[in-house]
Amino acid sequence: MGKEVKDVGTVKIADDVVARIAALAALEVDGVSAMAGNYTSDNLEKVSRNNLKKGAKVTLGDNEVKVDLALMMAYGFNIPATCQQAQTRVKSTIESMTGLSVTDVNVRIAGITMPKA
Repeated sequence: MGKEVKDVGTVKIADDVVARIAALAALEVDGVSAMAGNYTSDNLEKVSRNNLKKGAKVTLGDNEVKVDLALMMAYGFNIPATCQQAQTRVKSTIESMTGLSVTDVNVRIAGITMPKA
């Protein structure tokens, strides 16, 4: 009874889970208005796993992950600064939630959303 069990099995995280984490983290950044495919933070929870891949793609290796994001930017925001914030947020969120090391966060700007008049 007093023995510690150090290895009780393995934990595997599906690509789709990491992609969803990446998408949600990117959408938290001011200036990121949606994922490609026009998925905002409000409707992202309703999106199927296949549709989520349009805006966030991950490649998992041995305890490493590479992330490719396609983002819609809000008009009037500095694109390089906003992308850097998104990269930092996505990297830190994935690493803290999964324990995986993020090697790359590549951002593609798919478009600009204009404010409604």
